[in-house]
Amino acid sequence: MRLLEGKTALVFGVANKHSLAWAIAQCLWEAGADVGLSYAGDKLERRVRPLADELGARFVEPCDVTDDGQIEVVFDRAAQVFGHLDILVHAIAYAERDDLNGLYLDTSRAGFHTAMDISVYSLVALSRAARPLMSRGGAILTLTYYGAEKVIPHYNVMGAAKAALEASVRYLAADLGPDGIRVNAISAGPVKTLSAGAFMGFRDMLHHVGECAPLRRSISATEVGKSALYLLSDLGSGVTGETLHVDAGYHILGLTRPTG
Repeated sequence: MRLLEGKTALVFGVANKHSLAWAIAQCLWEAGADVGLSYAGDKLERRVRPLADELGARFVEPCDVTDDGQIEVVFDRAAQVFGHLDILVHAIAYAERDDLNGLYLDTSRAGFHTAMDISVYSLVALSRAARPLMSRGGAILTLTYYGAEKVIPHYNVMGAAKAALEASVRYLAADLGPDGIRVNAISAGPVKTLSAGAFMGFRDMLHHVGECAPLRRSISATEVGKSALYLLSDLGSGVTGETLHVDAGYHILGLTRPTG
């Protein structure tokens, strides 16, 4: 189904072929969207350029989302290439490793600021920059995690950041709704990605979720991509300000042990 034929999409946060951002970009492209990619710095370029080639992407640009000047340049370039924008995907998160592996109580002031700036404020900044290009309406999507709602070992400051991100989704949805722009989030279950490697005990968590989730398995990156397609296409035209859990049902459980 070419649900996005004639639509333009800009995806921030692709790191490699295992990224959730990449799975989303693929699904959007397969649905007919003209997809552009933005990545975080020169170190990732050698991984992202070949992926962009797979999509025939006309737009491949680095962007440091802590720099408003760079954001402005990227969206000026997007305006030149696309003319307008229908879809924005924000798949960006970062926290210092030291602030993930100890106690949340010991989070440094600088580390807290870094996590909030990159993981949360960047959604606000990118949405503001995208708004003028979405004059005919559009859809914005970000990625969150269950650690925003419940305590997850070693998630720490990122849990606080994701909680703020989910609140930002609701406030942005209210601000941008009159412009016909929808803003939603996907709360994805654990998937093997580059960023997942930063969390101690990730393999144990992946195994635990696979055993305990109602579907008795973990999810795939492709399943996140397909859910993103729903929210970003006209199939989700009545949905905004929502956090959709794509986690094989794990989030509904109160008792998290295998029950046979």
